[in-house]
Amino acid sequence: MPASQDLVELRPEGLYCPAGDFHIDPWRPVPRVVITHGHGDHARAGMVEYHCSDGSLPLLRWRLGEQRYRAHGHGESFALGDARVSLHPAGHVLGSVQVRIEAAGSVWVVSGDYKRQPDPTCAPFEVVPCDTFITEATFALPVYRWPDTGEVARDIVAWREHCAARGEVAVLFCYALGKAQRLLAELAAHTDRPALLHGAIAAGVRVYRGAGIAMLDAHPVAEQEQGRDYAGELVLAPPSAAGSAWMRRFRRVQTGFASGWMRIRGNRRRRNYDRGFVVSDHADWPALMRTVRETGARRVIATHGSTDAIVRMLNEAGIAAEAFRTGFGDEA
Repeated sequence: MPASQDLVELRPEGLYCPAGDFHIDPWRPVPRVVITHGHGDHARAGMVEYHCSDGSLPLLRWRLGEQRYRAHGHGESFALGDARVSLHPAGHVLGSVQVRIEAAGSVWVVSGDYKRQPDPTCAPFEVVPCDTFITEATFALPVYRWPDTGEVARDIVAWREHCAARGEVAVLFCYALGKAQRLLAELAAHTDRPALLHGAIAAGVRVYRGAGIAMLDAHPVAEQEQGRDYAGELVLAPPSAAGSAWMRRFRRVQTGFASGWMRIRGNRRRRNYDRGFVVSDHADWPALMRTVRETGARRVIATHGSTDAIVRMLNEAGIAAEAFRTGFGDEA
């Protein structure tokens, strides 16, 4: 397909659709955007008009305040310029979507961030057939393969019990939006003992509960009585809390980190965590390759992550592949 007919191109502001005159998750202010989900590297303030999914609206309002939002249901087709656009579940976090664009007889899909594992906090990923697929590549290396998340949740419960027997607090570091809520939802199937939350996580948990997501009972650390003994408790905190003054309230502590990066044992040792739990809200290597096959795309563009590996593998498999250098982040 000639570049002049591309439905999405990379501009300094971000991914741009010329046919529809809109950007997707831009990193600089522009007039009209389609947002895939509420993480800070994909949803930024300063835009004039935001198109998003119904499910992501509570997160965007919490993070960005009141803006000119245009919310759409899954699969609902709407016109932007000369393009027909629809939003389809991405399975990443609450309300996350892929963006399907149809114009000039061609269909492109921009995945945003996505995963194929079941997640009780968001709608499951939907395969959307297309001619060109723009895919994330956060964990696009063969070493990244995820275990069953239910098994990981059982391991976390067992770790908490181990810490309790030693008179220690189990402080589990995890990303505050999406990961923490997924962990609470998964843990609810294996324990009824409440968790405690860092304030940065508690705010997002309230948004998820307001959206009707069932999770383990949890309470902010800030609401606990001063000087209490936290031994035996499971505390969820963002990675930024590690080594901070906030941690001093806990006398004896074991620390863990829940992330796809924990698939590599050296990462846990380098970050000085006692335990690593492999839980990711991104697709692992087998899921990335399977998704590309299932879309039927003849052309693939990889963004943010291990793009070189997936581009090389797809080209060797006979699929035209390239990479966009974007302003999106990794799982952090």
